[in-house]
Amino acid sequence: MFSNVIVKKPGKSYVEGLTTSDLGTPKYEELLVQHEAYVEALKTCGVEVTYLEADEAFPDSTFVEDTAVLTKDFAVVSNPGAASRNGEIVEMEQVLKGLYEKIYYIESPGTLDGGDVLQADKTFYIGISERTNQQGAEQLKAILEKEDYVAHIVPLKEFFHLKTGIAYLGDNKMVLAGEFVEDELFSSYDKIVIPKEDEYSANCILVNDFVIIPAGYPATKQKIEQAGYSVIELPMSEFQKQDGGLSCLSLRF
Repeated sequence: MFSNVIVKKPGKSYVEGLTTSDLGTPKYEELLVQHEAYVEALKTCGVEVTYLEADEAFPDSTFVEDTAVLTKDFAVVSNPGAASRNGEIVEMEQVLKGLYEKIYYIESPGTLDGGDVLQADKTFYIGISERTNQQGAEQLKAILEKEDYVAHIVPLKEFFHLKTGIAYLGDNKMVLAGEFVEDELFSSYDKIVIPKEDEYSANCILVNDFVIIPAGYPATKQKIEQAGYSVIELPMSEFQKQDGGLSCLSLRF
């Protein structure tokens, strides 16, 4: 169960942020509406929201997930792999100092984006991607093992971030797409498989009694409901244009 989340308002500079999607320029006003709907959905899930104001100096900073890895007992300040994003951790470190007594840090030359880190109960999966390198993954693995978690490093072949194609819903249920579907590392989980055409919806989030999914994926909605969950659908078009998904927009703890 989560009791808190951290979110950050998108700035006007968001439209100039990093992207590989080729889906067009985001519409800022629509983006704000979608972000507000996201925040309201989180409140529906029963969490307290820490709402950070926009920072025009960092176009991608609404994607707060990449700046840290959070557990109930400690925080890890990441070291984002994109040079234009690395400064985002300065504000996040100050926020986390008000919430945690124990904070670890990923140090250069290690890089780590929080979007490459998935927790499934006492096990963590850490993706090696364009933004998270081997040194960063090994640093996080060592931190987690020191804190009595199990950690696996997962080299990515297709996905931008680990959580682009995987989500843990508790109760041993794992949403999987693409390269993860047949991966032996996830063979022990009850699988909810997302086909290629619906891959974007694999990035969904369990927040207490609800699973939040992107709108427009009825087959995914049906599968998750059949697995016993209540579903909230949210429009995500303006975040998808900048390679963003539902998990990217909050830190949940």
